[in-house]
Amino acid sequence: MTAQVIFAGCRELPRGSGDERAVGPALAAVGVELHWAAWDDPNVDFSAADLVVLRATWDYARRRDDFLAWCDSVPTLRNSAAVARWNTHKRYLLDLADAGVPIVPTELVRVGDSPRWPAGEFVVKPAVGAGSVGARRFGPRQHGPAAEHLAALHAEGREALIQPYQRDVDARGEIALVFFGGVYSHAFTKAAMLVAPDLDGSGLFVAEKLAAAEPGPDFRGLAEDTLDAAVALLGLTRADLLYARVDVVTGEDGAPAVLELELTEPSLGFAQADPAAPLRFASAIRGQLS
Repeated sequence: MTAQVIFAGCRELPRGSGDERAVGPALAAVGVELHWAAWDDPNVDFSAADLVVLRATWDYARRRDDFLAWCDSVPTLRNSAAVARWNTHKRYLLDLADAGVPIVPTELVRVGDSPRWPAGEFVVKPAVGAGSVGARRFGPRQHGPAAEHLAALHAEGREALIQPYQRDVDARGEIALVFFGGVYSHAFTKAAMLVAPDLDGSGLFVAEKLAAAEPGPDFRGLAEDTLDAAVALLGLTRADLLYARVDVVTGEDGAPAVLELELTEPSLGFAQADPAAPLRFASAIRGQLS
């Protein structure tokens, strides 16, 4: 019998952004039938699927409690509900830092707390957020507008992160390194998005300028170390993670630093990858079925 796999999107993007159009044929080639559904569609029996894969659930930031409750209800979810619970609040960056992973300096500002503004340019972003929505960049003398943005987030009951802006991003962007089943697959660059960000038509993410990339050994090594630290913190093995994306930038000291670790619903850059990437993803999905 053909295995049934559901890719979970959201109501605004029930079939994702289109990046995974080559994955369906790749899955069919290994005996897997792919369907798409919004994660909160009451007419879909997710428990009947052999595997449910989080792909474009980009409205979760507005309804995280509901989303995590749904994740708990799907026993065949990948990545798992426990992973989603840890990874959908950006305090996970502080966990990685405590584990010795070099991250972009990060301060978590809880509701009601006062911030410590960095000396130079900086970014204020929601601690629960997807697609850079709600992230804003401020200059070194823009503490007033930054405080207003922070207050607006806090008024919505949302914690925030403050990070010094990494100026190298303007020149070289971020490098996103993608893993399937714990094994490195490919990488792509994301150009700076916080200059004059444009939301896509769904309003769920900031439009990105992407290109293929070949990361150097320092970026590769940091991404590998980050994945090792994450699975240790979660009590998992690399093979337990169907996918992972590590976003790395060059810090002010010239060394690579982790900006994000995406384990819940990241874009995987198939359009920028080599033609075999969808086949590798399909193989990783097939491996999760057992």
